[in-house]
Amino acid sequence: MAALARASAVSRLIATPGLIRPAAAIRMSHFGPNTADQEPRFLEMVKMNFDKAAGMVQTPDPGLLEVIKGCNSVLRVSFPVKRDNGKIEVITAYRAQHSHHRVPTKGGIRYASVVDLQEVEALASLMTYKCALVDVPFGGAKGGVRIDPSKYSVGELERITRRFTMELAKYGFIGPALDVPAPDVATGPREMSWIKDTYATLFGIHDINSAGVVTGKPLSQGGIMGRTEATGLGVYYGIREFCSRPEIMAKVGLSTGLEGKTVIIQGFGNVGYYSAKFLREMGKSKVICIMEHDGAVFNENGLDIEALEAHRRATKSIRGFKGATKEYERGDEPMFNKCDILIPAALEQTVNKSNASKIKARIIAEGANGPTTPAGEAILEANGAFCIPDMLLNAGGVTVSYFEWLKNLNHVRFGRLTKRWEERSKKLIIKELEDRTKTKLSAEAYEQIVSGPSELDIVRSGLEETMIRACDEVIRTAQRLNVNYRLAGFVNAISKIEVTYRDAGITV
Repeated sequence: MAALARASAVSRLIATPGLIRPAAAIRMSHFGPNTADQEPRFLEMVKMNFDKAAGMVQTPDPGLLEVIKGCNSVLRVSFPVKRDNGKIEVITAYRAQHSHHRVPTKGGIRYASVVDLQEVEALASLMTYKCALVDVPFGGAKGGVRIDPSKYSVGELERITRRFTMELAKYGFIGPALDVPAPDVATGPREMSWIKDTYATLFGIHDINSAGVVTGKPLSQGGIMGRTEATGLGVYYGIREFCSRPEIMAKVGLSTGLEGKTVIIQGFGNVGYYSAKFLREMGKSKVICIMEHDGAVFNENGLDIEALEAHRRATKSIRGFKGATKEYERGDEPMFNKCDILIPAALEQTVNKSNASKIKARIIAEGANGPTTPAGEAILEANGAFCIPDMLLNAGGVTVSYFEWLKNLNHVRFGRLTKRWEERSKKLIIKELEDRTKTKLSAEAYEQIVSGPSELDIVRSGLEETMIRACDEVIRTAQRLNVNYRLAGFVNAISKIEVTYRDAGITV
């Protein structure tokens, strides 16, 4: 409780508005000039969608909607870090906790030179709605450190990460029961391991659950199987669900199912790579174009995603890939190729009113956070396309983060207690069936049937169930209210949060 009180107290540390640079005004897309400065800023985009959806939510107390909309606590800190050359540099960092209707709050930490308070608040609010949408019992949060990580050594990044962790702890903005960070842009298992180790050093002797302070950790540090690919796999499951609905596909003139559908992906980071991998391998789709910050590669017959990833790892670029029939210089042009599905998996506001009219894709599946502006979406819909919204489609990461958090609190990996018991039970059933039918299963079929679930099996099963259920709820709401899927997602999320607040009552 004391930590929560400190968190509320430091809300006054919010940055002076005049000193904050709006992200949209300074952002330059890796894929070409971004005209997002002519449109609402990212935070305003989220609030616009919220306001539209809030008018469709039935509540006996409309004041609760304002409670849900506002950001509860924000923190801006500046701290010194000694560079490898001995010079002192002041680092600015942020953390926003949008909603405490559920605790802990949950959200990633990104490292980027364009991070500011507006962006962090917007992402925190999206996390709140995302968690509610997929029934993950967290409030939304987000953090960011305003640096270009490519300009710092590994040692410098470690010092920055550990010091930021101490600043978060100082003001009650981190803890397994308070606020649980995760990876985001330019952070990953390495940074999460540093955060976990720093927190455990400070508080581990008094907190047996200290490993649950962060998710997305390496397995050796309490991570979980399946977390690395979770967001991309969730993107695949979500697209699969929408494409399996004949009534949805008929509206955009596409056949049911994923097989043979052509895909363009903007961004080949973690989300873009795994989305491409699963769409190609499990969906039998053709990924014809991959866009990155330094250009794009194209092959109308489909790119070999594993070979492209190997090439990128070896050369630090997707350019020069021998499996491509065409290359593009940096810019938006590859996004305008004819395809069935476009997956923006890079930065926010990359599909906007300046380029949406040129997009030929029928389905825009948002792997990134906030990649489509309201004006851009209106143009897409007028041209007969539709968006699968970010708050639904990229929820796979936070879903599996929830599983990792549960694993850390339970202090046992999933499947450890039941795997062999399930195998013995299945063997007894098969033996009885074989004896009665006088038929023997093949060795391969036998192993497939009797094998007990591994942690990875359980995690992927839980993720698939979560995405199927959330997609179905959004589709049904969209059909009932005759609205697009983004507004349907907001309506579902707001409704669930409103019930939580109303049933609990407002704290005096």
